[in-house]
Amino acid sequence: MAIKFNVFGTRVHIERRGSQWAAFYPGSDGKRRAADFVIPPDVEEGDLALYLGDLFHEDARPSHPDVSRVA
Repeated sequence: MAIKFNVFGTRVHIERRGSQWAAFYPGSDGKRRAADFVIPPDVEEGDLALYLGDLFHEDARPSHPDVSRVA
């Protein structure tokens, strides 16, 4: 099951695969492509939003000022 985030206006889905995290960019057609970043395996699920915020803070803008988990 994917954990879904809005990262400064970009949708990102993250899944735990064994001891590793896998990140994807979902498409509007139901397909997804592998994300171009790595999440260290020791990042806890509860810290994913913070990690993504630290990683992509340069993408913040007034219309999308934060990282949020979405349903």
